[in-house]
Amino acid sequence: MKDEPSPFSGNDRPAGPWIIIIIRYQPGSIHPGKLARFMAIVRFDWKETPPANCRGGALSFGNFDGVHQGHDSLFRELIRCAGALQVPAIAVTFDPHPLQLLRPEQFQPVLTTVTDRADLIQALGVDHVLILQTTPELLQLSAEEFFDHVVRSRLGARNLVEGVNFGFGRQRQGTIDTLRNLCLQHGVELTVVPHFTTEEGTVVSSSRVRAALVRGDVQAATKLLGRPYRLRGLVGHGQKRGRLIGFPTANLEHIETLIPGNGVYAVRAWHDDIGWPAAANIGPNPTFGESAHKVEVHLIGFDGDLIGQTLAVDFVERLRETRRFAGVEGLTEQLKKDVEAARRIVGESSSRSHDHPVSDLENRVTQFLREEVAPVLQMDGGDIHLLEIQDGVAKVRIQGGCDGCPSSVMAVIMGLEQELRRRIPQIEYLEIAP
Repeated sequence: MKDEPSPFSGNDRPAGPWIIIIIRYQPGSIHPGKLARFMAIVRFDWKETPPANCRGGALSFGNFDGVHQGHDSLFRELIRCAGALQVPAIAVTFDPHPLQLLRPEQFQPVLTTVTDRADLIQALGVDHVLILQTTPELLQLSAEEFFDHVVRSRLGARNLVEGVNFGFGRQRQGTIDTLRNLCLQHGVELTVVPHFTTEEGTVVSSSRVRAALVRGDVQAATKLLGRPYRLRGLVGHGQKRGRLIGFPTANLEHIETLIPGNGVYAVRAWHDDIGWPAAANIGPNPTFGESAHKVEVHLIGFDGDLIGQTLAVDFVERLRETRRFAGVEGLTEQLKKDVEAARRIVGESSSRSHDHPVSDLENRVTQFLREEVAPVLQMDGGDIHLLEIQDGVAKVRIQGGCDGCPSSVMAVIMGLEQELRRRIPQIEYLEIAP
């Protein structure tokens, strides 16, 4: 899905419900003219009734902040339940975060803006995302009132899919047992999804993602999220010191989400749907005696003016801590090392050199192939590379040719095609080139 800011931001959003319709082709219908599937993002108030195509489905309620692997597990079950009932899979999220109204002094920056959150959820295959406007009135509804007014009356839920720690209603008095009893009384199916844990047995949660980012462990955050953590901001005017010493930077402002801990990072910067290897510095600039907390990004190989434009940054690896240098010469030498390290790390992970930036879609497919397919082939001495993406078909080449692959490996690749479709709806087929 192309990365671009919402057409409305902050107070510019119109009052009342707003709907964004996204068209994607159903699996197998990649040719123009065939039937397309409509996917909607709808903002509504709890007293309003959403459009008919966003009612009567299988529903999951939650903040879904970060849209991490635990949420992915929940949505997979939601999609399965929706398919069994032949109804739409619908995720209902809240904006603003309830804690922002209930206990603003305890509220921490979110991991995803509501726009990015909705896009990420739909990228996982959910049909519709409903954004329920959080108001003091809504938060005062009891669990029973929330179930009656929102779940049944407004949304006509056929099935609910929730995690074991689900809470709802005033002060989260409603538990998963409360929900189970209400569903039994009113003939609504309920599916309870267990915690999702990593291979090490760690329960994945938004709080764990947040803790990893605060300490600068962006690789741990990537494992929990299932993708690199993304920061988005507007490029503002800086001191232009970086340009004077040969390392121009984009200074990010108006950042709405959590900023990782201070340090220097290897990142991938996205501008106009093109990804650039980059090095980012978060924190003060002690060498020049500056204490202001900044996010500065140097795009490797980029030549242009980004002032006033939106930039998204994916955090790949932390390189070092922020520190003071004796002078500009020492700083410049270290920046050269940082840039080279970022070029090597990010360039390798994208399978492209810095002279050939990749699109967001190509990067996601490449990451999928590298993590899900390549390990299987490498057991037999092979490898896999993305050649191109055209009309929903990802064309790949297997190192050494298909003749050198055992039938069991080819069967695994065919099985992964369905997983590729689920994770990246824009891709319909995985085609193996000779």
